[in-house]
Amino acid sequence: MSRIGGFFRGLWRFLDGLRRVLSLLLLLILFGGLFAALRSSVPHLPSRAALVIHPHGRLVEQLSGDPIERAFSEASRRGDGQTLLWDVTESITAAAKDDRVHALVLELDDLQGAAQPALEEIAAAIRTFKAAGKKVLAHGTSFEQAQYYLAAQADETFVDPFGTVLIEGYERYRMYLKDALDKLSIDMHLFRVGKYKSAAETYVRQDMSAEEREESRVYLEALWKGYQDAIVGARKLPEGSVSKYAEGYIAALRAAKGDGAKVALDAGLVTGLKTVDEFNHRVSELVGEDDDTHSFNSISLGDYSRVVRAERRLAQDGKARIAFVVASGEILDGVQSAGSVGGESLSALLRDVRHDDKFKAVVLRVDSPGGSVLASEQIYREVVALKAAGKPVVISMGSVAASGGYYIAAPADEIVASPMTVTGSIGIFAALPTYDRTLDRLGVRVDGLGTTALSGVQRLDRPLQPALREYVQATIEHGYEQFLGHVAAGRGKTREEIHEIAQGRVWVGVDAQRIGLVDTLGGLDVAVRSAAQRAKLGKDYVLERVEPGMGFIEQLAQQWRVRAARFAGQAASGSLPPALPVSLRPFQAEIERFGRLASLAPGRAYAHCFCTVE
Repeated sequence: MSRIGGFFRGLWRFLDGLRRVLSLLLLLILFGGLFAALRSSVPHLPSRAALVIHPHGRLVEQLSGDPIERAFSEASRRGDGQTLLWDVTESITAAAKDDRVHALVLELDDLQGAAQPALEEIAAAIRTFKAAGKKVLAHGTSFEQAQYYLAAQADETFVDPFGTVLIEGYERYRMYLKDALDKLSIDMHLFRVGKYKSAAETYVRQDMSAEEREESRVYLEALWKGYQDAIVGARKLPEGSVSKYAEGYIAALRAAKGDGAKVALDAGLVTGLKTVDEFNHRVSELVGEDDDTHSFNSISLGDYSRVVRAERRLAQDGKARIAFVVASGEILDGVQSAGSVGGESLSALLRDVRHDDKFKAVVLRVDSPGGSVLASEQIYREVVALKAAGKPVVISMGSVAASGGYYIAAPADEIVASPMTVTGSIGIFAALPTYDRTLDRLGVRVDGLGTTALSGVQRLDRPLQPALREYVQATIEHGYEQFLGHVAAGRGKTREEIHEIAQGRVWVGVDAQRIGLVDTLGGLDVAVRSAAQRAKLGKDYVLERVEPGMGFIEQLAQQWRVRAARFAGQAASGSLPPALPVSLRPFQAEIERFGRLASLAPGRAYAHCFCTVE
C-alpha cells in the first residue's frame, strides 16, 4: 500500500509541477500578447501599393458593443460585424495625397448594409481619390444594393462570372401586432401629438395608416431617385436605366437562362466578369506583385488607418482644434455605451469640450432616430451652452436625424444634411400597455384602495385610469410645445410655421432644406469647413474626434482588434447560438426597440422615429 501511495504522491507532484510549468508558459504567452498588442508599431507600407477597402458587417458612425466581444467577433468573422465609416473615408482621402498608394481596391462581399448618406460619404472620398489621377477597382462575388452603390464608383467594376447584381429599390414594411396583443388580452394605449407620428402604430393597428403611407411614399421615392442618380452619374448610364434594370430583372434573367452576371454586364452595370485570381492579376498590373503572398502589393484598411493616424499626430502640434462628436443610436436616459446616445454621457462629453480651450468649434454628427425626450432635452441644453460660450456648433446629419435626433440639432448655428438624410419627425408619443384582461383570463383579480386619487394609477395590472390618461396626454402635449419652441427659436421661425411642417412628418434632406429645417446640403466635409469658417480658423486646423475615455481593458481590445483579424483561423472555435431567422428579425427589432425605450415610469414621453431605411 505504501508503494501505491508513494506512486500516487509522485504522480501528483509530477502533475502539479506540469501544471505550474504550463501556467507559467500561458502567462508568458499572455504577457507577450499584451506587449505586442500595446506596442505602437506602424505597419509597413510598400512604396507602390493598393489600399484595400474590405468592410466587414455594417458601416457605422460609431462602434458599439463591448470592445472585447467586438474584437473576437472581428477575429473570427462571426456575428454581424461593424466597420467604422470614418476609418474608411479618412483613409481614402489621405491615400489620395499619398504617393505610395497608386490604386484603391474595393472588396465588398462582406459589407452587410448601410444607408445611402453613409455610402455617399465614402463615394465622395472615392471621387477625391479619382481626381488625384489614381485608379479605383471593385470586385464582388455578387453585389447587393448597398454594395453596388460603392462598386459603381470605381473606374473598373468586376463581378464573378457566377455572380449577379441585385438592385431591389427601397421599401417600408412593418409588422403590426394589434391582433397578437388582442389574443393575449393586452391593451396598448397610444398617446401622440402630430397626425404623422406613427412610431408606435405597430402596436395599435393591423395595417399602415393613410398618413404613414403618404409620408413613406414621398421619402422612399426620394431615396430611390437619389440612388438611381448616383449610379447613373457614376457609371455614365442612360437616364432611367437603373429603374429599368430593377423592373425588368426577372425577365432579363429568364432570357439569359439564369446567368445573372451576363444580365449585369449587358446592362452596363459592370465593366467585366472576373474571378478573384483574374481580378488580383489585373490589380497587380497596376501596383506590382508581392513575392510573399503572390498577390498584388497592398495594405489593408486597418493597417493604413494606423499609418494615417501616426503621421497625422506628428503634424498636429500647435494647431487649433475642431471637436468632432458623434451622437449615434437611440437617445436613452442616463449613461450609455457607444452605439447609443446617453442623455447624461453625451451631455458630459459636450460639457468637457465646452471647458477645453483647445477646441474652438464643434461639429456634432447626429445619426439617431431619437428616443427619450428628457435625454434629448439634456443634450439640447449643452448645445445651447456651447454656443453661449462662443464656440460655434455645426450639425452634420447622417443617415437619420429625426425626432429626438432633430431635437438635439435644433439650436445649432448651422444644420448640414445629406440630400438623402431622413429627418424631421417633430412630434411626441407615449405608449402604455395594460394587462388586466390577461390576468382576468387566468383568474387573477386586482383589488384594493389608495389614500389619494393618484394612488395606484400607474399599475399596469389595472385598467387604464382616467387620471393617468389625462396625465400622459398633458405631458406629451407639453413636450410637443417645448419641441416646437426649440425648433422655432433655432430656425428663426414662428411656432405656427414649425407646427405646419412638424406633426411628426418625416422629410428627406433635400425637402427639409426647402422647408427650412436644414440649412445646407452636404457631407461631413461641408460641416467641418463651415465650423472652421465660423470660428475664423482659416485652413490651419485639426478635426479631433472626441470620445468618452476608455479603461485599460477597452484600450487593449481596441489595439488588439486590428491584429486579431490576421489570426482568424486561430480564433476560438466554439459554436455560437443560431441567429434568429431573417424573416423574424424585423419583429425582434421592434420588440427590442420598445424594450429599450420602456421605462419604469409608465407613459414616459418619447421623440422617436421608426424610420430608418436601407
